[in-house]
Amino acid sequence: MLDGDKRALSRLMTYVDNRHEDLISIMSDVVDHAKGAWRIGVTGPPGSGKSTLVDKLIGIYRSEGLKVGVVAIDPSSPFTGGAVLGDRIRMMDHGGDDGVFIRSLGSRGSHGGLSRATRDVVLLMDAFGFDVILIETVGVGQTELDIMAVADTTVVVLVPESGDTIQTMKAGLMEIADVFVVNKADREGADRIYAELASLSQLFSHVQIPVFKTEAIHKKGIEELVLELKKLKTKKSSKHFKNLLVEETLDVFLSELATHVTQELSTKGKFKKQYTALTAKHKNPYRCAHDLIKFFLRRLHGKTNH
Repeated sequence: MLDGDKRALSRLMTYVDNRHEDLISIMSDVVDHAKGAWRIGVTGPPGSGKSTLVDKLIGIYRSEGLKVGVVAIDPSSPFTGGAVLGDRIRMMDHGGDDGVFIRSLGSRGSHGGLSRATRDVVLLMDAFGFDVILIETVGVGQTELDIMAVADTTVVVLVPESGDTIQTMKAGLMEIADVFVVNKADREGADRIYAELASLSQLFSHVQIPVFKTEAIHKKGIEELVLELKKLKTKKSSKHFKNLLVEETLDVFLSELATHVTQELSTKGKFKKQYTALTAKHKNPYRCAHDLIKFFLRRLHGKTNH
């Protein structure tokens, strides 16, 4: 993969998506080769034109000679867990471009619109040598805040009909967004939502969040958006990057811990007593979870007795 083999990159991504048993070891090595690619999150409600916008961003960044990776998070198939929308089909214009790599991931039930594998796939793309990585998420809502733990800059895409969406999100939306895009701006109501977003930005955010009107399908407003993204890239503080490192560490730790606990419970391993209490005696799951927490805290403080 480090030698530029895209097939190797794809295989490693499959390891990541399937949570391969050697994943921690693999990713520990990968992180050491990360080059600091710029990560741009693109999120918004279904039908807002996120994929079209990403497609146009790819075109502009490629015209500047930059290599672009895309991670498209699709709703998962309830049967296979795989991606079902096939964002790669929507971006076929770049399918033959050696400087572009597009990977679809199933969200696998992740409430925030991000697959557990997203961060690892982004790191693989970074180590491979992509300059810009675009991360398109399923939808938007209060729980979409986890895009902030992966992306350096987040673009929230809305449409003139998104008024009700804004009312339900408000402060959460302000916390997510570095840039707002009112896409499909040729539709009625675009000016109204543009003004509403500008007003909300002043009300909920300590920094004025820029708002752009675009017609992605006609490439209108895209170059102006790219210029703003470049400005934001230089403004990000060291605190932001430190927070990303902390978030990443916690995410890896909690994810691996959950996997191990689930395995131990399902195989009746170290937690056979808790498993029996849950399944045979119908023990209160909150008390069972409390017992597991106490077990780990005892181990943490060097007390190994159960």
